[in-house]
Amino acid sequence: MILIDALYINNSGGKILLDYLIEEIEQRKLKVHYLLDDRIVGKHPAISDNSVTFVRANLMKRHQFYKENKLNFTKILCFGNLPPTLKTKAVVYTYFHQKLFLEIPSNTHIKSKIIFKMKAAVLNLLKVKTDFWIVQTDAMKQLLIHKLQFGSAVQVLTIPFYPSLEIAKKTTNAKYNYVYVSAGTHHKNHIKLIDAYQIFYGSSDKKSELHLTIGDEFGILQDYIKEKVNLGFPIINHGFVNRNALKEIYSKASFMIYPSLSESFGLGIVEAIESGCEVIGADLPYMHEVCEPSLCFDPNNVDDIVAVLKSSVSGKFKPTKQKIHNQLKDLLQLLN
Repeated sequence: MILIDALYINNSGGKILLDYLIEEIEQRKLKVHYLLDDRIVGKHPAISDNSVTFVRANLMKRHQFYKENKLNFTKILCFGNLPPTLKTKAVVYTYFHQKLFLEIPSNTHIKSKIIFKMKAAVLNLLKVKTDFWIVQTDAMKQLLIHKLQFGSAVQVLTIPFYPSLEIAKKTTNAKYNYVYVSAGTHHKNHIKLIDAYQIFYGSSDKKSELHLTIGDEFGILQDYIKEKVNLGFPIINHGFVNRNALKEIYSKASFMIYPSLSESFGLGIVEAIESGCEVIGADLPYMHEVCEPSLCFDPNNVDDIVAVLKSSVSGKFKPTKQKIHNQLKDLLQLLN
């Protein structure tokens, strides 16, 4: 039997990918057992003939599960970045998609830095418990090999996958609308984007809007957005949105502007491209792995973001070119 261990996945992009993976596994009728975070009970796709264990997401609970079931599986896919806590007889694939375990932006809050460093230490201890690593881009592959100092026998496979959105018809008034689909965590860099947009809008012909998706758990950031809205700036925060609503947001935008300081992939970038948006992106390796953006900027420089916003209005940019595509079939083939 196959184990899908996604114990630490409960929100954001990882949850979108997990839902897609479950849907495809169930559709193909693969025989698996799921180990899932108890925070997503009732919040996942339908699971018909397969079994599920819901556990509180911590190392001790996960270790107990492996201790009790280490002989029950022939293949294991660890989808939450960490290999098993003990060595099993199964062939183990670990899908790694959290760059912050390997490389922390310098302006990250001290509390977050400590948490990520602790998780990185656990990752380093468990790295010998997997047979294969899977990542979404070649840049992540090189970073993982460098940071964890693998021996030559370790195999790291690059297999990106993501669910495609059904493309909604573009609205006719979308020309100068910008969208940034992302949670509000600090490294996503919303403050600099908002500050840059405020300057840009004040000096432009005032025909644009900036659309964001900041959920209620980021109250301080939501308050900052409300301050700007009260000053007359057209910043529309949709909050957390489902996939159907997301299609409509993309349909009303011409540009995805993506200032994140750290990404292993950047699901929103691919979604935006496939929805007909051009990408204005941070000039960082993850961006150039996913696409050739129409315009690039230094994500730490507000003035640079303002400059590319002005260039987007003037039409001085090239079309975005997508470089990464869905390879879910390759991932599922490994599990067969």
